[in-house]
Amino acid sequence: MAVAGVHGHGASHVRNVARLAAAGRAELVGVADPRPTEGVRAFDSLEALLAATEVDVVIISTPIQTHVPLAAVAMRAGADVLLEKPPTASLAEFEELSAVVAETGRACQVGFQAQASEATLKLAELMAAGQLGEIRGISAVGKWVRTAKYFQRARWAGKRRLDGVDVVDGAVTNPLAHATAAALLLDRSTGVDDVRSVETELYRANPIESDDTSTVRIVTARGTTILVAVTLCADEHLEPSVIVHGSEGDAVLQYASDLLGETKYGRADLLENLLAHRADPAVPLYVPLAATGGFTRVVEAVRTAADPARIPDEFVRWEGEGLERRPIVLDVENWIDRASDELALFSELGAPWTAQSSRESGY
Repeated sequence: MAVAGVHGHGASHVRNVARLAAAGRAELVGVADPRPTEGVRAFDSLEALLAATEVDVVIISTPIQTHVPLAAVAMRAGADVLLEKPPTASLAEFEELSAVVAETGRACQVGFQAQASEATLKLAELMAAGQLGEIRGISAVGKWVRTAKYFQRARWAGKRRLDGVDVVDGAVTNPLAHATAAALLLDRSTGVDDVRSVETELYRANPIESDDTSTVRIVTARGTTILVAVTLCADEHLEPSVIVHGSEGDAVLQYASDLLGETKYGRADLLENLLAHRADPAVPLYVPLAATGGFTRVVEAVRTAADPARIPDEFVRWEGEGLERRPIVLDVENWIDRASDELALFSELGAPWTAQSSRESGY
């Protein structure tokens, strides 16, 4: 195995390969990262690594805009790929990468870990069996805290485009992407053609290009409404959730901790699943690239939307200094809860920053 991108989240992938290596199931033959790396054979590019050693599996945890070229290089070199989310920054890139999968016949697993949670899969079973009654809709909710340090960790962080290339970072498409992807999975609407429409309302309190406080409404081909309501500007950091609204009651999935209601479930490891699929193609991948097409339709809608509107100063309170400085959007938790319950966009609810932001942005 090889890992491309080993700083930040990539370090967790290196640790996971080390765990498998200790069990005699894998060997880490090298890492690729332009920044110096100690303790393992390192290359400054994935191309150099692939030219120097034989690799069966490449884990890619690099900036969003590099996902497609690196995954293509790895698969054309004969390797299977575990690709971090979001897999691509546009629908065109998704189609390009899908063509490479078809061309090479290699496996491409996408790092939506919540898709391998037994809690997520159990909720999908309950829905399919009708135990929640008629489904009124699904909400994906995130109330997170991110400081200035988060947006300064890399050149691409908080960007919609960088050096003329789409990045499409933002609360909806990157840090809280798991919520949207899990909601689409629960509705069995993971493919490109499974999404009928996407409405976006993107806002920002931080001095960034991308959104940090947004609502998105998805209508799937099945007729289900999925409402995404997220912020990185909450008063306190809370666990994200996916809520299924049924006529027989609501079900709350906290996918980060594998909780469905009060019951905690286990979770399969996506890399181990990829290895099992390599050994026996009859073993399905939890998150093949094709199963992220619906999510990519959401990414595309965010990419092509107007730039996020700035939330006016009177609706924001700032805390902290330096790298710990962060904005808190006043009462955002209440507006997110209402959006979730009513399956409505912030502007439809009358969130106070929406009218003024729209006037200032010329909408």
